[in-house]
Amino acid sequence: MDNLMQNNKIYLEGEVISELQFSHEMYGEGFYNFYLEVPRLSDTKDKLSITVSERLTLGMDLKVGDHVIVEGQLRSYNKFVEGSNRLILTVFARNIEYCSEKSKNPNQIYLDGYICKAPVYRTTPFGREIADVLLAVNRSYNKSDYIPTIAWGRNSRFCEGLTVGDNIRVWGRLQSREYEKKISETESIKKVAYEVSISKMERASKDDENKDEESQEESVCLEES
Repeated sequence: MDNLMQNNKIYLEGEVISELQFSHEMYGEGFYNFYLEVPRLSDTKDKLSITVSERLTLGMDLKVGDHVIVEGQLRSYNKFVEGSNRLILTVFARNIEYCSEKSKNPNQIYLDGYICKAPVYRTTPFGREIADVLLAVNRSYNKSDYIPTIAWGRNSRFCEGLTVGDNIRVWGRLQSREYEKKISETESIKKVAYEVSISKMERASKDDENKDEESQEESVCLEES
């Protein structure tokens, strides 16, 4: 289980921009959701979903405008929305505290997972190279988190040589991206997508795979809907 705690780690610093809303209860423990606004190096800010246990916020009076540090894991789950299954991403907090001094890198994530869908390489109209990669990251109790990632430039070209089942490690940041979805010829609605923007990536060596073989769980890839 310790290895599974180490293969999915995220660190965020940002401003609370929504009130805590009750999400669910498990084994008598209540969980709440709120949104955290995390700045980029540019003027853009990412609006990220956080799930936190009531036990972690004891002694805190979290409110809109507070600056906090959140450490935890990026989790995924399927939710039936508008007649179809959607992959929902949220940051599951394992520690939360007030932020007294801001760092230079307020958004950091590390994932060690398996390619579970053939990478899609493409170029934008402006000639920028991009690759979309869906990673399955093992979790305890025979579960996996399915995390969309996006690689750029030479990293995207590296993804062209990856195949389903390859074990890779990635470093980067979690980002939110607004887009418009057309629902009719005259109407469209705004949606938000979440993905990990990769700054560094590598293929796990065979030696590393052998060391973790006993503790790794078999990943089951999402079926195409």
